[in-house]
Amino acid sequence: MTAKLALEDGTVYTGTSIGADGEVDGEVCFNTSMTGYQEILTDPSYRGQIVTMTYPQIGNYGCNTEDLESQRPHLSGFVVREHSRVRSNFRSEKRLSDYLEDHGVVAIESIDTRALVRKLRSEGAMRGVLSTVDLDDASLVAKAKASPGLVGRDLVQEVAAREAHEWNEPLSSWTLLNPDARKSASNSPHVVAMDFGMKWNIPRHLVDGGCRVTVVPGSYNAEQILELSPDGVFLSNGPGDPEPIEYAIHTIRDLVEKKPVFGICLGHQLLSLACGAKTFKMKFGHRGANQPVHDLTTGKVEITSQNHGFAVDESTLPDSLEVTHRSLNDQTIEGVQHRELPAFSVQYHPEASSGPHDSHYLFERFFAAMQA
Repeated sequence: MTAKLALEDGTVYTGTSIGADGEVDGEVCFNTSMTGYQEILTDPSYRGQIVTMTYPQIGNYGCNTEDLESQRPHLSGFVVREHSRVRSNFRSEKRLSDYLEDHGVVAIESIDTRALVRKLRSEGAMRGVLSTVDLDDASLVAKAKASPGLVGRDLVQEVAAREAHEWNEPLSSWTLLNPDARKSASNSPHVVAMDFGMKWNIPRHLVDGGCRVTVVPGSYNAEQILELSPDGVFLSNGPGDPEPIEYAIHTIRDLVEKKPVFGICLGHQLLSLACGAKTFKMKFGHRGANQPVHDLTTGKVEITSQNHGFAVDESTLPDSLEVTHRSLNDQTIEGVQHRELPAFSVQYHPEASSGPHDSHYLFERFFAAMQA
């Protein structure tokens, strides 16, 4: 089945459908990871985006139920150069194309992804439409121009948890390296995780470190969170523009003086906003599993996994925050900490293990802050 991807600048790419029949709009971006496509598909932070994979062949190890980062895919659409019909992995349960179709994901292959990525790098991420039902170029371009984009939208409400719950996922086969790592004692540190679109691997890391984890909707206020008697508060990743999430910014501002706080990705941006900084939309963002980050406190370089299209504006950083990490690609802020309070955050994903363990010390720092 023919599929088309149209950009707001009038460019149209024609390829073949490898997913569900339909039409979607979103911001077209790219990810430089060679693997991890299933984690990308199910990462709620990609809400509202059409993701292009730069690696030419995707799907060669299939899909399985253990590598999910949420219950279902959240991105708008998926773009690859070549979808592998052969899946070679003992953990594989189905082909990528079957997974996409089962979950209603519109996807396209057989387009020149190199040309598309070069365009996005030079001109920036663009609004686009991916369709198998409307194949008229002019119509698709008009729809792309009329699509809402990401700026100013609160996408958190579309992906965050609806109610509070304890995280009690059972051990899976790939977490059995140290089955004694998880502690269930009643005196374990209690972490309340504000869910703005949280990847499942984050609470897994918190539990593996010996914490009890209560996941709450990102719309919870400070009073509701403090009633749960947390030893620390975690701010999760999530999609889109952080500045419209004013309810979370107010909540974090109330919490930061009362409890240790650790934020990742959108959580990093929200903590910075709560302390008085501002954010800006990046030209094409950071999305990939090989992003170098300089830890200014130790001088070490970490290889990190990243997925963000907004960043903290350093010129607006308040005196209460200091920069702890910086991107070696473009020098943007990758981490901050409060100068007086036990609150810190990073823009990248330390739970994703791209280093593979370069960034695990951040969880240990959070554990130490709660114990102190």
